[in-house]
Amino acid sequence: MSKLLWKPSEERIKSTNIYRFMNLVNKTFDKDFKDYPSLWEWSVNNLEDFWKTTWDFIDIKASKSYDKAIDDPEKMPGAKFFVNSRLNFAENLLRFKNDNTALIFRGENLVRRTLTYKQLYDEVAKTAASLKALGIKKGDRVVGFVPNMPESIIAMLAATSLGAIWSSCSPDFGIKGVLDRFGQTRPKVLFTADGYFFKGKPLDSIEKIAGIVKQIPSIEKIVVIPYVSKEPDITSLPNAVMFSDFKDPGATLIEFQQMGFDDPLYIMYSSGTTGLPKCMVQSVGGVLLHQKKELVLHTDLKKEDTIFYFTTCGWMMWNWLTCSLSVGATLVLYDGNPFYPGPDTLWEMARDEKITIFGTSAGYIEALKNAGVKPGKQFDLSSLKSVLSTGSPLSDENFEFIYNEVKEDLQLASISGGSDLNGCFALGNPMGPVYSGELQCRGLGMKVFAYDDKGEPVVGRQAELVCAAPFPSMPIFFWGDEDGSRYHSAYFDDYPGIWTHGDFIMVTEHGGVIMFGRSDATLNPGGVRIGTAEIYRRLDAMEELEDSVIVGQSWNNDVRVILFVKMAKGFELTDKLQNKIKKDIRANASPRHVPAKIIECPDVPYTLNMKKVELAVKKVIEGKVVKNKDALKNPEALDFFADLEELKS
Repeated sequence: MSKLLWKPSEERIKSTNIYRFMNLVNKTFDKDFKDYPSLWEWSVNNLEDFWKTTWDFIDIKASKSYDKAIDDPEKMPGAKFFVNSRLNFAENLLRFKNDNTALIFRGENLVRRTLTYKQLYDEVAKTAASLKALGIKKGDRVVGFVPNMPESIIAMLAATSLGAIWSSCSPDFGIKGVLDRFGQTRPKVLFTADGYFFKGKPLDSIEKIAGIVKQIPSIEKIVVIPYVSKEPDITSLPNAVMFSDFKDPGATLIEFQQMGFDDPLYIMYSSGTTGLPKCMVQSVGGVLLHQKKELVLHTDLKKEDTIFYFTTCGWMMWNWLTCSLSVGATLVLYDGNPFYPGPDTLWEMARDEKITIFGTSAGYIEALKNAGVKPGKQFDLSSLKSVLSTGSPLSDENFEFIYNEVKEDLQLASISGGSDLNGCFALGNPMGPVYSGELQCRGLGMKVFAYDDKGEPVVGRQAELVCAAPFPSMPIFFWGDEDGSRYHSAYFDDYPGIWTHGDFIMVTEHGGVIMFGRSDATLNPGGVRIGTAEIYRRLDAMEELEDSVIVGQSWNNDVRVILFVKMAKGFELTDKLQNKIKKDIRANASPRHVPAKIIECPDVPYTLNMKKVELAVKKVIEGKVVKNKDALKNPEALDFFADLEELKS
């Protein structure tokens, strides 16, 4: 049984958006729901009523109402949501033209900038007018190779106000990584900064940009945002203009192109470590409705909140954070290394900006713990009400670290979904308790189960994460996938008509969710499937280890577990430590989890979005080629795993 770490007070529960929503459902449909599990059950079995009520409650702005909230709740893929409605994504995010602060920007260069909602609207109006003058229209692609800064959001809103499709990569992507993405979708306009900061160093991007546009002939205009230099030299970039010169100073109004619910909004990308990235096209209404549901109901976001998520423009959490503008909240954007100039940088910012909702990754929390940072003792975090964590499973030890060293009275919401849906399958419940190692709940309207090999939902056992009913933010198609075969094989090959996400989970007796890592990275010793997260949970608690990666190696007609460890400073991988690791895993996971070999490695490879790439390591030790190393943050780390003598016996 997981350890209970926190329960909201009755007063806090009654102040939440989701409590008001539950009361609205009770009143509208003559129900008497008093807790989240009963509300969730109703939401997934009454999809049309749920999504209609959600549309009204979160106040979607539309120029034309819908005829039907969902045409066929049994059809997946292919169900249509909010049929014949007309709306614009940017219009929903720019509805508050007031003097409240919309954006606070903080970067490694220590410059702090703010924009009010009125100023944001004005900047978008000037940018949209210039894009329109270029001929940008509905369906055209506009892309950003940009740091997480206000101009990135301005460019996205300007493009989507015209009905264009937005896509972005962060500037730490290599040329090939960008070409693998933008090269598939043939954009017309590229917004880019002249560089970015990392660990105090300004890194110039101009040469990289020149290499990119040389191989994407569809790009007709390059708009350069000065960041690391006041006057960057852009003479090497064809058809380039500075952002300040690009904007139309006379434009004051935005003519929002009205779109169908299922018209394209974003192109998101898979990590691309095993081939060309999937280009997942997502809809205007689907993203808006799904993300705003999660922000308002599951994150309890309100106008008076200040929300932060440590992210880059190459990760879906940037898109998710940006949708907070639709609520009227204040967004904090940060560009740079979260440990520069010190490991407590982001928490000092949380104090200064009075952040109420602080979002980050499980990897950051682990690094914070290892660095000995105690945010709650170092800074006044009285404004903080929630911490969100995603990217990988959060260990029991790190759940307890947040409550011991950040704040006792807060909601810790470990959340999980993906770029595929630009949102979550399981996430926070502001009305409910927090248990160690568990995501609080499955999302409202998300018919998520753990399916066993027979396709039956199970509770209390590890199984495959599926979604058994359609949801609005499903990709509408994959770019270039003319017959839909790639789309179908990505999600619907295992269980016809049911979305299989590729994660290994357990639904607990009280409705929480425990993540066990990617099911495609699942280990199969003796033919028994086990998730890697169970082993990582044990390893994360060991001070001797800085990091680790676990893979299964085919061996003697079976699979054996191989554990690679990166040692913490001052420790060595002795026989005694190896025995300690094996004993701990045997006692707290199972004998099948015990690694056959433990090998020290100099580094662990990660994607640019800080996810361990177990599959890439597995490929290397099997002598296979990892095609897209540009998708990795540290591709050189893979070199160590090739042709290891220790794996030949």
